[in-house]
Amino acid sequence: MIATVYVVFADAAEAERIAETVVEAGLAACANIMAPCRSIYRWQGKVERAEEVPVLFKTVRTEALITRIAQLHSYDVPAAVAWPITGSHPAYAEWVEAETLA
Repeated sequence: MIATVYVVFADAAEAERIAETVVEAGLAACANIMAPCRSIYRWQGKVERAEEVPVLFKTVRTEALITRIAQLHSYDVPAAVAWPITGSHPAYAEWVEAETLA
C-alpha cells in the first residue's frame, strides 16, 4: 500500500538534502518540499516556536523511509508520520510502487 510520509525539518537545506538522499536510494518516489511553516510545540516542559519546513514523501517503504530519515535528521525526535493512501489514480499508485519497491 502506498503512503504519504509527513516530516518537518529545521530548514530548507536539510529538507532538500534528506529528500534527495531518500529519493536517490529508492525509499521515496517523490518528495514535495513545502513552504516554511510556523510551529508551536511543547518540548522539555516549555512551549517553543520555530519556523520549520514540511515535506511530503510518497512511498511503499514506510518503515524503511522513516528509519532512514530519523538517522539523517538533525532533531532528537523528528516528527515523521505516515498517512496510508486509501485511494488514488491507479497509474499514480503504480508509479510510486515501481519507484520504491526494493
